Amino acid sequence: MCRVVDLQQAVLAKNDTTAQHLRTELARRGTAVVNLLSSPGSGKTALLERELVLARETGVPVAALTADLATENDATRLARSGAPVKQVLTDGLCHLEAHMLSGHLDGWLPEDTRLLFVENVGNLVCPASYDLGETLRVVLASVTEGEDKPLKYPTAFGLAHLVLVTKSDIAEAVGFDEDAFRAHVEQVNPGVQVLLTSARSGDGVGALLDGALGAANGAPVHRPVMARQHPAPHTHTHTHAHTHTHTHAHTEHDADGRDRPRTHAGRGEQAAVPGASGAAAQPRA
Repeated sequence: MCRVVDLQQAVLAKNDTTAQHLRTELARRGTAVVNLLSSPGSGKTALLERELVLARETGVPVAALTADLATENDATRLARSGAPVKQVLTDGLCHLEAHMLSGHLDGWLPEDTRLLFVENVGNLVCPASYDLGETLRVVLASVTEGEDKPLKYPTAFGLAHLVLVTKSDIAEAVGFDEDAFRAHVEQVNPGVQVLLTSARSGDGVGALLDGALGAANGAPVHRPVMARQHPAPHTHTHTHAHTHTHTHAHTEHDADGRDRPRTHAGRGEQAAVPGASGAAAQPRA
């Protein structure tokens, strides 16, 4: 059992080292990574598409990388925004890792990209423990998933820098208890901001973009209590001028340590996506 734990720790330690290197390299070129985590069907693709459209309309250079076990459906949808999009098929692997992300960015990510949105595999367990070199980690949950979701997945919600509730336009119809959900988030991640959004009605659209820009520009960010158990990564602050207008309040977030669960193995394959760039997950050593 000790050898298994040692292997798990070694794999995750290697990922943390790679993630920090990637964070540093992207910071040098002025790019901030936004890691999006949620369960399948939360509506994160629909919301991200709206945010990408808004970014392009307001002159913010953005790109998106989306990961799934199979199909290029999400990349096809995101490519409608006009932003550069890349699909990663993990072929059974339930999460992205830092070396995978780094490999897919080489030769693809436009040099002037200010924000790179990474739509992680739909899963609130494994992705929560892998740092991707992100500046901002956002966890999303729809109003249909239950108010106790944060208690069932404390690591995912406990390490979030921002929590977004999606599909708020049907909250009343499904009996969503907003107060209970907020209380449960506060229980696992005191002080983190919770915002309601709806890709269908447009309510809250732009909050994710504003929060990401704020973090990218060096604004103070939320530091989860759970993350304080681990040393904070070295960060870099850059100021960049882009022409964009928006009327949403900036949020506060941070990039920090990760929890340590089981590891997995898998291999990848390439997916061709009309209007998007396809890529496969790199097999792990």
